[in-house]
Amino acid sequence: MQNPFGNGNNDNNDNNDNDPRNLIPIPPNFATVVNKETGQIRIAKVGLSFTALFFQILVPVFRSDWYNFFCMLGVEVIVGMGLSMYLVQPLSITFYTGEYFLGIIWMLIYNMMYFKHLFKLGYAPADQRSKELLISARYLKNKSDNQN
Repeated sequence: MQNPFGNGNNDNNDNNDNDPRNLIPIPPNFATVVNKETGQIRIAKVGLSFTALFFQILVPVFRSDWYNFFCMLGVEVIVGMGLSMYLVQPLSITFYTGEYFLGIIWMLIYNMMYFKHLFKLGYAPADQRSKELLISARYLKNKSDNQN
């Protein structure tokens, strides 16, 4: 299959069908991680999450990322309750006000939260391009930096 993103994955003559890069064309700002034990593959964007800006706590539900869902929900409830006490307004009003401001924060950090949780679950970059992308975005620590 011809790769429309032009990131060097056009050669399908390797006969390496287990290589995740040969499954689907991946945009250059997406990384592929694989769990060696279960064989599960996850593909996600590295950088800003505009879906988190618009859909806030629904994004982890879309990705079946329940850990980050409950973390984000807890933060949003605490911020809503804090605003409710500070502004002396009902929680039903302040929760949604706080959610709009937290949407910007989720946009900035959600993809990093998602990848770091995957790494704790035993996922690792599936290929060198994904590894370099995750290291350059500081989602993954470079092993050679720890040895110095």
